[in-house]
Amino acid sequence: MPERVRPLLVQLARFSVVGGVGFVVDAGLFTALRAADPIGVHGWPMYAKAISVVAAIAVNWVGNRTWTFRAEGRRSDTAREAVEFLVASLLGSLVALACLGFSHYALHLTSALADNVSANMVGLLLGSAVRFVAYRRWVFAERRPLGAAIAVAIE
Repeated sequence: MPERVRPLLVQLARFSVVGGVGFVVDAGLFTALRAADPIGVHGWPMYAKAISVVAAIAVNWVGNRTWTFRAEGRRSDTAREAVEFLVASLLGSLVALACLGFSHYALHLTSALADNVSANMVGLLLGSAVRFVAYRRWVFAERRPLGAAIAVAIE
């Protein structure tokens, strides 16, 4: 295996483990909240998913910052990093919400199983790809001076 590929595979494996823990939090909380559907709340599965996603983002923040991307070093601008992590996580989560919304409302697949497949399988896989790239390239990436960053982007 080429020496360049090994660190990426280790990072991807760690990302998967952290994501697995986040998945348990997300799917477990989503399932519990969905089952507790308040009478008369239109769109409850969407609210339940949004709540479970926020909880999973918090778990993933800790795991990815302290384990997956720790080799990138700690940045001094933790607040900015946290905001970037939240934005990247929300972008990936919008993918899961879009999958759930399409399945539930456009295809009218409204069972608990259908909601979980669309949100926690299809949406999770697609959203995870978006998040990994965003975390690696943006959130936990080495910060360069603006001029160097523009030069790299142009190349």
